[in-house]
Amino acid sequence: QVQLVESGGGLVQAGGSLRLSCAASGVSFRINDMGWYRQAPGKQRELVARITPRGQTNYADSVQGRFTISRDNAKNMVYLQMNSLKFEDTAVYYCNTYPNVRVRGLDYWGQGTQVTVSS
Repeated sequence: QVQLVESGGGLVQAGGSLRLSCAASGVSFRINDMGWYRQAPGKQRELVARITPRGQTNYADSVQGRFTISRDNAKNMVYLQMNSLKFEDTAVYYCNTYPNVRVRGLDYWGQGTQVTVSS
């Protein structure tokens, strides 16, 4: 059974930091890229960071230099360190494989974790 459980979100003032965690199971964690996605109200879900099994990373321009994605293959965990948070970072954050995992032909997403940045 695929499970993606995100945690670590919360309310933070602009300029603050949060560290998100994702526990993944039932996915090909060790051989697939992992990514952090986010979806703000009224906007489509977007990929903000991804990491290869060997630790190579890529970031959306909007978070470059502020966010750091990492993974622990032994624990099936992926993390997102978010620094210098901005109001526009407010969104529900999801972890997933990249490309995102599909179960019986349907996209699968966990519950996500809410990040709210106050001005």
